[in-house]
Amino acid sequence: MLRNRRGLGGILAVLLVASLFWVGCSSDTVTSPQAPNSGDPVLIYGRGNPAIQSAMDIQVRNTPVLMATDRVVGTATGLDDKGAPVILVLTESALPSGTLPARIDGLKVQEMVVGHIVAMKGKPGGGGGGGGKIDHKAKQTPPIQLGTSGGWAYDLANGYCCGGTLGSLIQIGGSQYVLSNYHVLEADIVNGGNNRKAANGDPVIQPGLIDVNCGAGAAQEVATLVLKHSLPNNNVDCAVGQVIPGMVSSDGAILEIGTLSSQTVAAFVNQKVKKSGRTTALTRSSVTGLNASVSVSYEDECAGNTAFTKTYTGQIVLKNRGSKFLGGGDSGSLMVEDVDTNPRAVGLLFAGSSTSAIANPIDDVLSFLNASMVGN
Repeated sequence: MLRNRRGLGGILAVLLVASLFWVGCSSDTVTSPQAPNSGDPVLIYGRGNPAIQSAMDIQVRNTPVLMATDRVVGTATGLDDKGAPVILVLTESALPSGTLPARIDGLKVQEMVVGHIVAMKGKPGGGGGGGGKIDHKAKQTPPIQLGTSGGWAYDLANGYCCGGTLGSLIQIGGSQYVLSNYHVLEADIVNGGNNRKAANGDPVIQPGLIDVNCGAGAAQEVATLVLKHSLPNNNVDCAVGQVIPGMVSSDGAILEIGTLSSQTVAAFVNQKVKKSGRTTALTRSSVTGLNASVSVSYEDECAGNTAFTKTYTGQIVLKNRGSKFLGGGDSGSLMVEDVDTNPRAVGLLFAGSSTSAIANPIDDVLSFLNASMVGN
C-alpha cells in the first residue's frame, strides 16, 4: 500500500512496522527431503513431504525459546544449501556469533536477517524496477487488466491519500470480483480525517488515488466494494470489489502475465514465482520459507492511528533483495508460479522488507472468501 501527501507528494508509512514470528520445540531428527514416490516438487519440498513436515513441527515447538532472544523476530522452515531442512531464525539485524544454537533436536538452525516487515508502500510516482514495458500506474482503456494501480475511491485523510494494487480476478457464486488486500480497499474504519468509513457499494478505482494526485475524478470506477472484514479476526489480508460490467477483462488477464489457470498450487521451498504489481511491475523471485508468522499493525484510516495488530500464521516467505520483487504500492499483487502459460496462483502478497516478502497462501484466501480463481 502507498500513501501520498496530498498536494505535496510526501509519504508516511501506511502501516506500522511489523515483525515476523511463528511457534516451535521437539526431539525429532530430520534428514534431507526425499521424493515420496513422486517427481512433484510440492511433495518433495513442501508440506506434503514428511521430512519438511517434521521440520515444521520442530520449528513450531521451539519458537517460544528462540523468540526470547534479542533481535529475533520470528522463525520459519526452509532448506540449507545442501537441500536439508532447517529452522530459519528471522532477525532484525545480524546476531553475534554463538547467540543461536547450531542445532535443535538434530535440526540445523540458520539465521536469516529480514529487518522490519511492513505492509508494502513506497514513493508515489516512483519508478518500476521490474523491467516491464507496460506502465502499471496508467489509466487503462476498459476493460482493464489487473496487476494495476488501484484502491478505494475515498482513501484520503489527514492530508494524505493511499492505495495499492488490484491484483487478480476471482469468482464468488455467479459473480466476478477484483481481489486485493484489506489494507488497500477497506481499512478505513473510523469517521476520522475524511469523515467516512469504508462501506458496501463504495467505488473501487483504477488507477489509485496515489497516481492521480489524490483526485478520484481523474480515475475510473471499475468495481464496487463488498466488505468482507477479513481482519482482525482471520488469517488473511484480503478484500474484494464486485466488477462493474464491462470495466474489467472477464478472462482475468493480468498485465505482463496474461490469463491464469483456474487451479492453484501450494508453495514449496525454492519454488520460482512471479507477480505483477503497481510499482515494480512484473518481477520474479523464489520461496525461501514456509510456515512463518508475521505480526502487522494496521491503521484505522489513511495516515491514521493504530487500530489493531494482527499476528498471522502459516505464511510464505520470499526473497526480496533491494525490494526488487515487492515494492511500495505492490500490496494486493497476486503471486503465481513462474511459467509462461496459464500459471497457477500461489499466494496473495501483502507485506515485506528490503530483503523479504510475505504472502498469504492463496488457498487460505479463497477458502475465506468461498471463491475460485478466474482462469482456464
